[in-house]
Amino acid sequence: MEKARIKKLKEFQNRLSYKFKDLNLLNHAFTHRSFANEKKDESMQDNERLELLGDAVLDVVITHLLMDRFPQYTEGDLSKARASIVNEQRLSAVAREMRLGDYLFLSKGEEQTNGKDKDSILAATFEAVVASMYLDRGFKKVFRVIARQFSVILAEEDKDFYKDFKTRFQEYSQRVLKKTPRYIHTGESGPDHDKTFHVDILIKGKILGKGSGKSKKGAEQEAAKEALEVLVGTDKIK
Repeated sequence: MEKARIKKLKEFQNRLSYKFKDLNLLNHAFTHRSFANEKKDESMQDNERLELLGDAVLDVVITHLLMDRFPQYTEGDLSKARASIVNEQRLSAVAREMRLGDYLFLSKGEEQTNGKDKDSILAATFEAVVASMYLDRGFKKVFRVIARQFSVILAEEDKDFYKDFKTRFQEYSQRVLKKTPRYIHTGESGPDHDKTFHVDILIKGKILGKGSGKSKKGAEQEAAKEALEVLVGTDKIK
């Protein structure tokens, strides 16, 4: 490998906050099919096999991170959340932040059609980079890098989850407990200009959560949040 290319790959390492044992793996990850075909060199491999592996590794890591972060999520919730994260739009956005396109090997035709900024190429190359890390130093190392790279995206999912505890508890209680929760407004406190509302949530006559908020809806959300925490890992109320 030429010194200039080695220097360029090391520059990308710094962006990735990961040091490769074998830079050839990273170089391989940046080799698009169009470039390999254009060179007509049988010894040159494109990154499509790495892309396939990287997609699988990403699915495992993101699912693991979601399961740890959201113990209340059902299988369906996890599938939807993973799909919202591991997709072309999200992955290409992460790739752009890392200026991944600057390091790509593309054919002249792809370069002329702005291939270095195409969502499909950027997302696929990012997956290939993930695979190159996995092959280079194993699962634990690539897990840490992905967790760091996707921390902001996971935080966004966190916000979306906590927006509506009431809906999630309703779905959980009807699916698992076969009962519809009841919200009882137990009172108010504070002056008229700054009231706090208090709510209990009940199933089968038992209080599973209590909530307080500056509105009745806010109090219900807090009660549903507490009820979900109570029921995590529980299939029925005794």
